[in-house]
Amino acid sequence: MAQRIVLNGISYHGSGAVAEIVGEAQGRGFKKAFLCSDPDLLKFGVTAKVTDLLDKAGMEYEIYSEIKPNPTISNVQTGVAAFKASGADYIIAVGGGSSMDTAKAIGIIITNPEFADVRSLEGVAPTKNPCVPIFAVPTTAGTAAEVTINYVITDEEKNRKMVCVDTHDIPIVAFIDPDMMSTMPRSLTAATGMDALTHAIEGFTTKAAWEMTDMFHLKAIEIIARSLRDAVENKPEGREGMALGQYIAGMGFSNVGLGIVHSMAHPLGALYDTPHGVANAIILPTVMAYNAEATGDKYKYIAAAMGVKGTESMTVEEYRKAAIDAVQQLSIDVGIPRDLKDIVKEEDIQFLSESAYADACRPGNPKDTSVEEIAELYRSLL
Repeated sequence: MAQRIVLNGISYHGSGAVAEIVGEAQGRGFKKAFLCSDPDLLKFGVTAKVTDLLDKAGMEYEIYSEIKPNPTISNVQTGVAAFKASGADYIIAVGGGSSMDTAKAIGIIITNPEFADVRSLEGVAPTKNPCVPIFAVPTTAGTAAEVTINYVITDEEKNRKMVCVDTHDIPIVAFIDPDMMSTMPRSLTAATGMDALTHAIEGFTTKAAWEMTDMFHLKAIEIIARSLRDAVENKPEGREGMALGQYIAGMGFSNVGLGIVHSMAHPLGALYDTPHGVANAIILPTVMAYNAEATGDKYKYIAAAMGVKGTESMTVEEYRKAAIDAVQQLSIDVGIPRDLKDIVKEEDIQFLSESAYADACRPGNPKDTSVEEIAELYRSLL
């Protein structure tokens, strides 16, 4: 069976990487950027780190900022109309997953107008054309949307998130600059960092995992485990590590999928607007315990990558517990809540469980599951 790997054509890494935007745009003959960035990034001057470069180079751009933390169908449709009116020929997405997911959906619909309803993009949509060229500038170290073929849009009418997977949406250039992440508050740094760890662990254990993606995921777990605490303290070495670790995780999971941690987290974001990384972090240890029997010896390597010593001499039960405990401790250390008591309502569990079971990430889970088992996992976290 052939295995497929899809990655950016070009990516720049390290402090000052964002300065390469001008040269890349000029070298490709681009004339005007449609710049997607959320209102907070504009307010706090983060987006200006990019627009200042464009201004200095005399390059045109138009800003689109009607983007919610969990972007909606209407955000995308308004953005499509704005892009058409702008005269732009490429997109610069500045932000976290919200900005990039919005940019991907806009870019896909512009070149594939038959999907203008947005809902038809859910799952693996049969688009024919690459999206409008996207330059991706992440300001969070978590989603890795700058290197993935995935994006998530919320259907507000149905209170659910749509996971869209499309090789035509991947940004053509990514600029992974830790300086763009330095203004993230502690809580966001922690949440997005645990999202990245979830990507790496779920990608490592998913049914479709193979040797090349295992290499990415184990290295990502190692880097994230040693970097996240320092990133939360806003130490440069922590920021640099997380910028790289989350990107490497994206190189893997984008190509093999995820599991039910994400399936369970998505409806929490849709129904309660729960930050995605927080939901993942709370759910991850519980689902790791649930999946353990279906993961072979993989938790031994997860534990070692998390910094646990002596894994080679541990029993299966010992290294599985060590891996779960190490993940739980990291989550606690960076200030993530331990349960869903303040988020989930008992009367919503059936809807949440059905939504999670229908989620595009669920089939990749290493252990086959059911609506009823997912409901019990939610209840165990109350």
